[in-house]
Amino acid sequence: RYFMTIPEASQLVLQAGSMAKGGDVFVLDMGKPVKIEDLARRMIHLMGLTVKDERNPDGDIEIVYTGLRPAEKLYEELLIGTNVTGTEHPMIMRAIEPHLPWSQLKGVLEELLLALDAFDCAKAHNLLMRTVTGYRPESGLQDLVWLRGKQALAFRGNVAHLETHRMRQSNLLN
Repeated sequence: RYFMTIPEASQLVLQAGSMAKGGDVFVLDMGKPVKIEDLARRMIHLMGLTVKDERNPDGDIEIVYTGLRPAEKLYEELLIGTNVTGTEHPMIMRAIEPHLPWSQLKGVLEELLLALDAFDCAKAHNLLMRTVTGYRPESGLQDLVWLRGKQALAFRGNVAHLETHRMRQSNLLN
C-alpha cells in the first residue's frame, strides 16, 4: 500500500488542479509502497510492545493474516491504458484516457440519475458496465440494501431521496 501525509497529498492535489486545462486526469507519484506487515511491526514497536510470532512466542501482539476480503485487491489499477505523460511537476503525471464527448456524457448522467432516483441498482450497474471503458468489477453488486431486495422496500418509505430535478436546477447537467 501507499501512504502519504495529508499535507503532502493536499499540496499535490492543489498543484495538479492548477495545471488542469479541463477534463485532465492526473496520476500522483505516491512514492515507494509500504508492506502492511512492515507497517504493523513498526506500529507495535513504536508502542513499546513486541510482536508475538514463532521467534517470540511470548510477544505482546500477534499479527493475523486474514487474506483478501470481498472487493479487496492486491493492487490498484490507476489507469485504463498506459498512455501517461509528464508535467511540470516531477510527482504529477497526466493520463491521456479515452472519454465521452459532453453531449453523450450528459445523456448517460441523466439516465444514471433516473436509475438512482428509482433505486434501480441493477440499471445503474449495467449503465456503468456499458459506458465506462475498462470497468469490469471483480465481484458482483456489493450494495447490501439492494441485495436484500424485499427488505429494502420495507425501509424505502423512511428514506428521503434527493430529487433529480434539484440536481438539474443546480446546473449539474447544464
